[in-house]
Amino acid sequence: MELLNSIKKTMGGEAKPAQVATEKKVEDTKEAKPVANKIKLGHVHMSGCTGCLVSVADNYMGLIKILDDYADLVYSLTLADVRHIPEMDVALVEGSVCIQDHESVEEIKETRKKAKIVVALGSCASYGNITRFSRGGQHNQPQHESFLPIGDLIDVDVYIPGCPPSPELIRNVAVMAYLLLEGNEDQKALAGKYLKPLMDLAKRGTTGCFCDLMNDVINQGLCMGCGTCAASCPVRAITLEFGKPQGERDLCIKCGSCYGACPRSFFNLDVIPEFESISEIIAGALK
Repeated sequence: MELLNSIKKTMGGEAKPAQVATEKKVEDTKEAKPVANKIKLGHVHMSGCTGCLVSVADNYMGLIKILDDYADLVYSLTLADVRHIPEMDVALVEGSVCIQDHESVEEIKETRKKAKIVVALGSCASYGNITRFSRGGQHNQPQHESFLPIGDLIDVDVYIPGCPPSPELIRNVAVMAYLLLEGNEDQKALAGKYLKPLMDLAKRGTTGCFCDLMNDVINQGLCMGCGTCAASCPVRAITLEFGKPQGERDLCIKCGSCYGACPRSFFNLDVIPEFESISEIIAGALK
């Protein structure tokens, strides 16, 4: 009998004191979530090239951190096995809407009903971008020839401009949206200041021309000659001449992409004094 008990202990039949202490130590050192509740995040894909989704994925470990601690991905054509659009806190909508496609029109309206915050992800969703200049025969179904930015069909809360937007901007908006919904009062105030310029872009609407850029940026002495507006123009109506952008009125399709892409167009004094605090809170959230 003594031999059997000895074998049982050797084979792990009873937990050793050292083992119990180690397991307890591991449990005690588990990292607690900054805020208890996760938000529900969805990615809705309309008519686009999927470049914005690639930009989302380019956050790498930052994306994993967000999905681990802050958000549950409840809808995505490529990443979640869900057929119908569920209830969401934040919906990232990529691409413009083909108005000849009844299902696409109904899907974007359903997204507005099911989501607390709708974010236009990228220039196609925000302004139509190159899809606004499309012609019949360029797509897999030739009758799909008219495309509108989502703001022409539903109310949009936030724009994330760019073709595609930078991974950092997408990541920062995701963190700030979380804090706006689940953070304390100070965090909500800070998140509101960060998101305000992108909310103001949404309020401006879905159209804009080079003249808006001329009036709001160049004529105000804010242009730094970076060339982002020229790079974002889908019809190459903007060129750089002697370090400053020049626009061709006859070529401009008034899609607004240049205005949304310009880093000085939504120059905002609410954000600048809080830059260090915003940077610290984002860095802390991603640790």
